[in-house]
Amino acid sequence: MKKNIGGADKIIRILIAVAAVVLYFTNIITGTLGVIVLALGGVMLLTSLINFCPLYTIVGIKTCKTETK
Repeated sequence: MKKNIGGADKIIRILIAVAAVVLYFTNIITGTLGVIVLALGGVMLLTSLINFCPLYTIVGIKTCKTETK
């Protein structure tokens, strides 16, 4: 897996994941929607930690800096 998530993208994904967890555990978002938001937050956190987003590969997006030789 090649890195395709940049620094700013990584920070935004972590903030979204934290917001999802806070919304779920403070019972602002509950039920099925809450579980879906929590799962999406988990995916955001996981992709930010491994610096790779499979959806970006499919779409052809790369937010990290390119390496120059």
